[in-house]
Amino acid sequence: MTPAAVPIIGGTGALGFGLALRLARAGVPVLIGSRRPEAAAESAAKLLERVPDADVEGLANEEAASRGPIVLLSVPFRAQSENLTNLKGVLAEGQTLVDATVPLAAAVSGKATRLLGVPQGSAAEQAQEMVPEGVHVVSALHTVGAALLADLDHELDEDVLVTGDSPPAKAAVAELIRRIPGLRPVDCGRLETARLVEGLTPLLISVNIRNRAHAGVRLTGIEEPRW
Repeated sequence: MTPAAVPIIGGTGALGFGLALRLARAGVPVLIGSRRPEAAAESAAKLLERVPDADVEGLANEEAASRGPIVLLSVPFRAQSENLTNLKGVLAEGQTLVDATVPLAAAVSGKATRLLGVPQGSAAEQAQEMVPEGVHVVSALHTVGAALLADLDHELDEDVLVTGDSPPAKAAVAELIRRIPGLRPVDCGRLETARLVEGLTPLLISVNIRNRAHAGVRLTGIEEPRW
């Protein structure tokens, strides 16, 4: 059975496009969303050049978000609030929003990248406050590098830390993540734990800069994560 289409809000950005590539190659229909439909269409055409048999469309964010049970949000934190405000009239009860945003402050004058303070505790918890009632927010995909996702010759081998307050929503997101070879979803608990997971992103950035690498996260001692 063909899986449901996956809208990716911010699908023209590095992380969103990398996820679109990997999902499309795994046979998942992808809807690339953007504020500018023409930019989304251009990205869809670029994806087809790399994955010729992909099922992909480029659409305005609002139209894309209305057409799938699981919606991926992969925009910079500074654009999270605006995007969610624009999607309030589109997202509906029963949908799941996967929030991959990280409240990062860009490095300035040689200082390391750091987390911004979020009153709710995390970007994911802020998203849960902003989505319509009945939409479940699941936090995931913060530690997967965009560059490695976009390199289809690279074999992924890392864990994806997933948090959320709805077990069925988390399980559905985990099933989607498993469709990408080399990614293993791990249930890390309630949505409030996202504030810890989001903090791993600047840590990995620092490690990768220091080592000129693309390190991810791998949890040892777990043969098969429990869901």
